[in-house]
Amino acid sequence: MPPHLLNRLALTNSPNFWRGVKSLLVVTTVVLAGCANTAQNQYAQSASGNATRDAYLSHTRSDPLGAYLAATKYPTNTAPKTTKTLATTALNFLGIKYRFGGETPNTGFDCSGLVSYAAEKSLGLKLPRTSAEMAREGKSVKTSELKKGDLVFFNTRGHRNSHVGIYLGDKKFVHAPRSGSVVRVESMDIAYWKKRYNGARRLAANNASDALAVAN
Repeated sequence: MPPHLLNRLALTNSPNFWRGVKSLLVVTTVVLAGCANTAQNQYAQSASGNATRDAYLSHTRSDPLGAYLAATKYPTNTAPKTTKTLATTALNFLGIKYRFGGETPNTGFDCSGLVSYAAEKSLGLKLPRTSAEMAREGKSVKTSELKKGDLVFFNTRGHRNSHVGIYLGDKKFVHAPRSGSVVRVESMDIAYWKKRYNGARRLAANNASDALAVAN
């Protein structure tokens, strides 16, 4: 037998050779197991993250402005009965269709119908049915002194106070705009509304809350 084959045969019969092979196999197995475990851990972490995200999104509703404004107010059942409560109640009807002469959520609302319904439900206050008559309630308020729950009036039909909404703060108001639309929140800074703004009125409920705050 050639000398080089004899040397190879002697090497494979050596105990040290087989111990080296076993060690290499163990190291390789550990490395491969580590890769598998890493992949499994990454997958588990990813699945856990997705589950958390899905749980969060399932409780998140798309109502960008209405939900934000509603979240900044006291719940109706714990708030003092001021016109802040009126504003909060009106926000419950976002998306209700406009209907001329409408005065309930089931039939739809026109502008004064929304205000009248929200005032009765939140304050137990019976307001006149038309926006022009509502404009004689309470007291006049300067634009710079507007408070949440004040009634804001506009000329949309060629005469003063032909439209009414409820002020929400930050120059926003909620109202029932017109046929083909729904109850929604808009900015008084929009050119259309700025041009037609007639002023605001503060109902007695807000004045009473101010007096209570001073007394306390």
